[in-house]
Formats: sequence, structure tokens, C-alpha cells
Amino acid sequence: MRTNTLHMRLPYALLGAVLAATAAGHVTSARQGAMPAAPILFVTQVPTPADFATIGSVFANHKGAVSDAPRGGDLWIRYPNGTLKNLTAAAGYGTTGLQGAGGIAVREPAVHWDGTKAVFSMVVGSPTRQYEVATYYWQLYEIVGLGQSQTPVITKVPNQPANYNNVSPIYGADDRIIFSSDRPRDGQRHLYPQLDEYESTPVVSGLWSLDPATGDLFLMNHSPSGVFSPQVDSFGRVIFTRWDHLQRDQQADADAVSNTYGTFNYTSEAAGAAAVNSRAEVFPESRRTTGNVEAYTLNHFFPWQINDDGTGEETLNHIGRHELHRYFNRSFNDDARLQEFNPGSRFNTNSITNFLQIKEAPSQPGTYIGIDAPEFATHAAGQIISINGAPTVNADQMAITYVTHPDTASTDDTPSPNHSGLYRNPLPMADGLLVAVHTSETRADRNDGTRAAPQSRYRFRMKTITQAGQYWVPGQTLTGAGIVETISYWDPDVLVSYTGELWELDPVEVRARPRPPRHTTPMLAPEQQVFADEGVDVAELRRYLRANNLALVVSRDVTTRDGADRQQPFRLRVPGGGAQSLPGSGTTYDVAFMQFFQGDLIRGMGGPANPRPGRRVLAQPMHEPAAQNPPVAIPLQGAVKLGRDGSMAAFVPARRALSWHLTSPTGTPVVRERYWLTFQPGEIRTCTSCHAVNTKDQLNRPEPQNKPEALAELLRFYRTQSSGMGAPANLQVQSVAGNTVTLQWTAAAGATGYLVEGGTTPGGTMGQIPTGSTNTTFSFPSPSGVLYLRVKALGANGATSAASNEVQVAVNVATPPAPPAAPTMLTGNAVGSRLQLAWTNATTGGTPTALLLHVSGALSLTVPLAPGQTFSYPAVPPGTYTFSTSAQNAAGTSPASNSVTLTFPGTCTPPGVPTGFQTTRAGNLVTVSWNSPAAGGAPDAYTLHVTGSFTGSVGTAARTLSGTVGPGTYTLAVASTNPCGTSAATPAQTVVVP
Repeated sequence: MRTNTLHMRLPYALLGAVLAATAAGHVTSARQGAMPAAPILFVTQVPTPADFATIGSVFANHKGAVSDAPRGGDLWIRYPNGTLKNLTAAAGYGTTGLQGAGGIAVREPAVHWDGTKAVFSMVVGSPTRQYEVATYYWQLYEIVGLGQSQTPVITKVPNQPANYNNVSPIYGADDRIIFSSDRPRDGQRHLYPQLDEYESTPVVSGLWSLDPATGDLFLMNHSPSGVFSPQVDSFGRVIFTRWDHLQRDQQADADAVSNTYGTFNYTSEAAGAAAVNSRAEVFPESRRTTGNVEAYTLNHFFPWQINDDGTGEETLNHIGRHELHRYFNRSFNDDARLQEFNPGSRFNTNSITNFLQIKEAPSQPGTYIGIDAPEFATHAAGQIISINGAPTVNADQMAITYVTHPDTASTDDTPSPNHSGLYRNPLPMADGLLVAVHTSETRADRNDGTRAAPQSRYRFRMKTITQAGQYWVPGQTLTGAGIVETISYWDPDVLVSYTGELWELDPVEVRARPRPPRHTTPMLAPEQQVFADEGVDVAELRRYLRANNLALVVSRDVTTRDGADRQQPFRLRVPGGGAQSLPGSGTTYDVAFMQFFQGDLIRGMGGPANPRPGRRVLAQPMHEPAAQNPPVAIPLQGAVKLGRDGSMAAFVPARRALSWHLTSPTGTPVVRERYWLTFQPGEIRTCTSCHAVNTKDQLNRPEPQNKPEALAELLRFYRTQSSGMGAPANLQVQSVAGNTVTLQWTAAAGATGYLVEGGTTPGGTMGQIPTGSTNTTFSFPSPSGVLYLRVKALGANGATSAASNEVQVAVNVATPPAPPAAPTMLTGNAVGSRLQLAWTNATTGGTPTALLLHVSGALSLTVPLAPGQTFSYPAVPPGTYTFSTSAQNAAGTSPASNSVTLTFPGTCTPPGVPTGFQTTRAGNLVTVSWNSPAAGGAPDAYTLHVTGSFTGSVGTAARTLSGTVGPGTYTLAVASTNPCGTSAATPAQTVVVP
């Protein structure tokens, strides 16, 4: 969601003293051939050829095991005269030779604003003998005494999360320490470790902020697949790399064919939640094309920004796939207006996939240097790139500069002369020099030695980077002949030995820097005006939100989209005369609701019987009890209704990853935003539209400036909830005389008046009429047509209640079609946590166009269903429930069917024998039909048995089959089946085909 005002169009920012971008995209250096004028902190690391979830890998690099982070490295400093000092050794940490209890690994130092101290991450300990197994955690440490003549002192940062991996620390502008950690989102140990969305590999849970003095700790963002390399830029923004991988579980997809990984769902995040034999997912769309919905496989590491209080999270200046990627697919394959994305004539001509290890250039604020690297095999080493990203630069005018040749972005066994090796940890320095870690190897890394004597192909050394023509190449090494050690350690089964150069990683300049201002995100004028119009005190609402761990999110007009986005539906309309954005011709998509999803840690691995530790995030419809929003016209969990102006407003849970999509009036997904975003308690966040406009939308308009009506509606609902006023009930049409409609209803407690509202579609609002009194009967002149009406109570201080039930009235038009009759013969079955229902739709009354499933008991809700006569759900939470169904059409809703009561987990009941089995023949066409069983569990399929001229079985979920057959005699019978078993067959019937 976007919070800043519309960016001005600015020319492409020059890289200045560090990297000066010419019109051709070249870069130059201010200090070609020079050596660093300031001290550099860096770490050494025993080389590890393995590059999956080990230290230095693109992701899951935070683990503390010796196999993931071999011991024997240190924290070093290089002084301007070339002298090196081993700081950890000078402070009494680490050991030489065989690494035992005192063995260490060190990573990611960050220097304080005053330049006199630094914070870094270190893991202490290693097996002391063969087969010794222990758990080790990265923890935060602070060092003082960095001067060449000073004695360094290292202390452990107090009050940090213990027994978790805390990495990538930096100092905030207020001296809090910001870092990544694998501590679970809410600290519940049974959820540890969080597993990423790709390989279900342990991953950090997000960025955290700690006040070491008081122990105050909070989660800045909840990232389901990990965040990396934070820094505070000169504008006060926290800039970091985030892994965006909101995809369905590929391992669960594999388990659907063969149970290799043992994927399953827990019923909730609770410690005692049941593990159920289900791997159901509800969002996003499938990783494989399904019908008209294209496969969804978003996966990249992009630059993000956030305020240091955790508010305002978004991609850097709202940049996205359209500005950076080479290609991605459209969302639907049956709409010719939707296009597969190719860059075309966009401002940025240099595409990338990833942006890792970001550093701001000190002499050119707003220029960021980073690495585009493969996800595997290079230890996050690849091509050096840069981008202009000052807060005043619009995403449409941000461009990537290739600093090193594009060939360096990937491995190559037969490299061209342009491939100068692989780079990582770029360090633009204040004196204009560019330093980076480099290896001349171009192949993928592998172990060219043995397990006991590993040999990486990569020699990571710190070097100056200098210009050679259009692109940049490695210059001088900074540590002379390198740092050579003889190290051994138990891994723990094998004694691993290594003699040679250590990798030199994570360089950072030691210098004093001005503290940046703390970056904040102000509330903008249209939203401020709505608060003023509704008489709601912003500070008071923020206190309410903080007390309930909630945030408020607002969009002004979700029918508008950025002009570059032609991959998702963009001809959008709020039905009933509401806002619309309809460029050109083609399919028009009605949108009525925004449905939110929260990231719940409920996907387990290893099977329900013996699950392995940890949980993967799955998107579930928003269900936090505190997030109370106005009810919607259809039972769509986690949804809020759009305003007539296309606006949206919702209370949402804070400090939990959220995503969302726009839906049609029936709840069908239309536009999926497909990123995770986190909000803070008390945050009020505005995005102007759906995929917010950078410069122009698809109708060449700037971002909308309307006062969002949905925010006004939500604020009235908030006032009503706090006032305790009830809603009107039992609304009925008393009479219709010509164009005069008279309504009556049951009074609402605390009402000072009432408001009649309605439209021409269910749930639609075309107008509102205040009744002007507390009377519960009201007459008014109505236009001709079929209307859908509701009544709301009005209270003190402008409070407005929730709506009453809705009634349909026909004014001077033919009587609308009759509503359908109630479904009959509802049967049900509980198979563990799986629900199965079957019923028969009535043949009297109007034809049903939809169905409603009514649920009461441990959970009470109503679920919309497509027309049909069966329903199953794989993961019902434990408890006892009563189910019934109703049929719907434009004329109304039928009474409920009979009810069935089931307990989950429950006993498993096979289905009964199908009823009403019939066989008919017309020439060579044979048709068989039957009804649902009258007893037993609900079937989810049927099997037709055939003997005679043909012998075999045919499975079907339907209750009728037709087919043309050859001459002969056929004997047929049908049986019901479900996971609990198969019924006996019906009495056989014989048909003779001449």
C-alpha cells in the first residue's frame, strides 16, 4: 500500500562522486586506482562450498549449526595504512586450530553514527568431540575500541531474544538496534522455526527493533520468506531486501501425487491445535494454470523501505515488477485485453531479478548499490547494479545501472571475456571509492575436495572496483596476500580440516555520520477531511487501534490501476452506478468487496503423526476477532464492502503479514495484489488505488483525490460499536401503493432516528433517506423498479448502526420470479476434520442460482456456495456444528433445509445406498440417474457397475450418466462412496440395446 504523495517527475539522479550515470548508462569513479581513506570493518569466514541455506547464501543464511557456518572466522579491521587487526582475537574471542567450545563465526558488522563502536552478530561454540550434538544461535554483540592503538572490548547486547538466531543488526536513528531474527512472530516457541514459502526451509520471521536498555522489543514487519541486509539511509528510511514468494506450497503439490514431504495443516496456530490430514490452500491462485486462471509463480528479492517504527512498509518508492522485471504472465487467459508483460518503452531499460546487499552511496544520497545474483550456487554473488531511489523520485523514473557487465549476473562454465567474475557486498565509500567482495571464478561453486577436506572454488577477497570502459572490473586487493589460517572442527561426525585463505565478507566503512531525521508517513488531506467530517478524533482512534492490536487501511478508488499494469483486470466498476474506470472496450469486471488474508503459521511438514519442528505461513481469510468491520451482504470471511466511490477502509490485525484481493459481488476473486504487507498497532495507512498509480492510471489520470466514502462508513460503524447502539431488526414491506412504499421494523436500542437505504442490486446503495423520527414505520416515494432496501439506526454524535435485514420490493413492475423452495434430504459426514454434505434441490419454486450453507455451533457463519448438491471442506476446526442449506435467486432466499449435526474430529460413516435408481434408453443412448442416499454419511462420488456385453465400473461425482453404447445386454447398478467406505449397490436394472 502506498502512503506518500504523488512523486514529482525528476530527471534520472546522477551517481555523483561514487557512480556518475551518463546518458549511455556508463559509470565513472572519482578515485580511480586509489585505496580506502577510512578504516574498513569486515569479517573472515572459513570457506564452505555448500550453498543451500548456509552462511552467505541468498536466503536461509541465518542458521547457527557448524555445517551451516563453519567456525574459525573473526571480526577484522583494515586501517588506511593497510594494517590489519583481528578485533575478536584482541578482545579475547575465538580460537586457533581445532575449534571447540571457544570457536566462533562472525557476520555483518554495522558502525554507530558516531563512528566509535559497532554492532555485529556472532555465534559462539562448536562440538568438542566427535558425535557431540548441540544447538548454537547467532547473537548480537557490540564492540568499542576500534582505533589502531585502542584495545577492543566486546559485550553481548542485553535483552535480545535468547535461543534464537539474531543477525544483520544496525543502529536505528534513535539508537535502538534493528535486526533480523528467527524468533516467531508472537514469541510462541511451538511455532519455531518459521519455514519459508519455497522449500519450507527455516527462515527469519522479519525485522525486529530492540531497546537494549529496557528490553522493549517489537516486530517491525512479518515476512513469511525472510528479510535481509537492513540499513538506515540518509532520509531516515530503513532500506532492506525482502524475499517475495507468495506462492502455493510446491511440496504440498508434490504430496498430492506422492506423499514425499508429509505436508499437512494445523487447525490453528495454537499450541494444542490438531494436526489434520489436509493440505488445503485458499490464496493465492494455483502454481499451475487452472481453467481461465493462469499459474502464479512470483519469486524475487526486491528493495523495500519501512519507517523505523514499523509503519509505512512498501517497496522502495513503490517500485515493482513493471519497473524492474523482464517478463511475467497475465492473470486470466480468456480476456484479450490482458497482456503478458514485456518492458517495452519504459524508462528503465535494464531489467533485474534480485536486488541484494543494498548500500546507499554516502556522497550521493538516494543512490543505492547492490547485487543481482542467482538464488543458488554463488553464495549471493553476481553483478553489481545501482538504482536512483531518493524519496522524491517517482518509480516510473527509477532506473537500474549495470555497474559490472551483465555477464557477471550469473555463472558460466565457458565465460566470455566480459565476465570478470562474481561480486558481493558492494561498499560505496564517502571518499568516492567503490569496494566490493570479488571472486574471479565464474562457475557455480561446488566441493572440489572431500567432506573431511572441503575445497570451495570461490576465493572471496575485498577489492577496489574500477572502471574499464563502459563497465567496472576488480582492482587491487585490500588485504595483500590474504588472511590464511589452519582450521579444524567436528561437523560433528567428521573432523573437517582446512588450510588456506579465508573469505573476506561484509565490509563496512568506519566513520562518523550525521543522524538522519526519523522518517514518518503523514496522513494526507482527503483522509484528514473525512475524520473532520465524521467528528472522529484521530488520536483517540489510534489509542483504540493500539489497545486492540489493529491498524486502519484505506484506499481511495480501487477501480483505478497504474497505467503500466495490463496483466490483471483493469476495466473495473463498482456495480449499481458506482465508480468505474473503463479504458477502451472489452470485458468489464464488477468489484464489490476487498477480501483480506492473514498469514497463519499452520502448514506442517513430516506428517501429522510425527511432524517436524516449525510451521510455514498459509494465507487464510482474515479472522482476528478484534478486527471488527461493517458486515457485508454475502458471507465472505475477511471482506469489507467497497464504497460507491470505489474506496475501501478496514480494520486489520497488526504485526501479522496480510494480503488481499478484490472480488466480484458474489465473492469471486478479480484482482489479486499478491504481496505480503505488515501494519503496526495504531497505524493509519492510505493507498490511493489498487496497485497505486505512479504517474498516470489507464485513463491517463493522476492518482485519485476523493474523500473515501468507505472510510466515513467505517468511522460511523466505529462510533456505533463504541456507543453500544443496536441495529434495527425484522424489516418488512407493509405496503406498496403506486410509487409509495411503506416499511416497518423493530426498534434499535439507543436510536435517535433511522436511515432507509437501498439500490437495484442486493447489497447495493444508490440512495439514503433519513426518516426524521424514531418511528418504526416509514413511507416514502420510490422510483419504479425492483429495489433492495435496508434500515440503519442513527444515534448520538453521528453514530450509524449496522444495517437491518434486506427486503426486496417491486414498485410498478411485474412481480419478480418466485424464490426457490428449500433443499431437502441433507446428509452429512465428518471424516476426521473433513466435512462432506449432500442434499437434493427442490423442483418447485424458482430456479436457484446460488446456495447458502448455514453453520452454527463451535463457529457460526454462512458460506455462499455455487449451484450444486454436494459440498466438502477439508479442515473444519474441532467442535460440534449444525449444518443446513438454503437456495437463492434474484427473488429471494428459501427457508433452510433439514439440519445435520456433526462433531469434528468425528466418527467416519460410510454412505447409504443411492435411491431412485432409473435406467432409460433412446435408441443407442442409455441414461442412468439416481438420488442421494437417504441414510449414512454424505457421498463424495458414485460408482456405476456394468456387466453383460460390457463389464467394468465408471466413477462420477454427478448423479446422472448418459452415453451411446453398442448393441447388447447391459446390467447396471450404482453404489455410493466416501473416504469412510462404499455402500452396497442398488438393485440391478437391465437394458437391451438392439
